[in-house]
Amino acid sequence: MKEIKSAILLFLAFTIICGGIYPAVVTGVAQLLFPHQANGSLVADKNGQMLGSALIGQPFSDPKYFWPRPSATGAFGFNPLASGGSNAGPTNPDYLKLVAERVKTLRASGVTGPLPADLVQASASGLDPHLTPEAALLQVPRIAKTRGLTVESVTRRVAQNTEARQFGLLGAPRVNVLALNLALDNGLP
Repeated sequence: MKEIKSAILLFLAFTIICGGIYPAVVTGVAQLLFPHQANGSLVADKNGQMLGSALIGQPFSDPKYFWPRPSATGAFGFNPLASGGSNAGPTNPDYLKLVAERVKTLRASGVTGPLPADLVQASASGLDPHLTPEAALLQVPRIAKTRGLTVESVTRRVAQNTEARQFGLLGAPRVNVLALNLALDNGLP
């Protein structure tokens, strides 16, 4: 009986510590030190309207915008509740058909030459908000033409929005599609 009482008290103590105190402290520290990140890295337009998160891709399809990496989250693209890859292998006929359709769409929009994989294949989460700079630069002629801008000015905007490797060595250079499209909407220098 004594062991049961001790076990129950220990269970209650750890529930309060691990289920209440610890999460409250971590949340408080995060809100103090990293409020933007702790609140989901939300991005707002110049009027303050929330547009999305810098951490989750957005479904841009208008020709005047940079198109993101394809989403693998089903009918409603970039749905964080359905995060996950397609799990289709490279010889899956449905997967090959889907990639062929994406290639056809890009070719119809004027993209020529070899296509980077991130323009036709979804990421493992299906939510990646980034493109390689090469994938963004392939879209520059379409966007410049649609917006009536010079190729050089749109290329400059891509360069200004290219993020370097983390800590100079982790990952690869990348472009956040939402940030780039917002920069275009807010005007070129």
